[in-house]
Amino acid sequence: MTETGTRVNIQTGQIETFNISTDEMSWRPSADDLAVEALAMLRQERNSKLTETDFYGNSDVTMSDAMTTYRQALRDITKSATSLDDVTWPTKP
Repeated sequence: MTETGTRVNIQTGQIETFNISTDEMSWRPSADDLAVEALAMLRQERNSKLTETDFYGNSDVTMSDAMTTYRQALRDITKSATSLDDVTWPTKP
């Protein structure tokens, strides 16, 4: 069984008609797909936290041992967590 739908072609701006099967409409991501997405979101948040402290790595700023430890803990976060739901973030000094 198929359904008919419409969409806008973003390159031409034209409205197009398309057919989609019932199987395609009921598609759900696999557990592996969800795990990959969860890990990507975790890494994105981790990278954001690292970016907030990047200036400590400048040659004219002395990075404290506590900040070095914090940044290393952020880099290692994917060794213990697999998503934003099970992460325990280190405390920023």
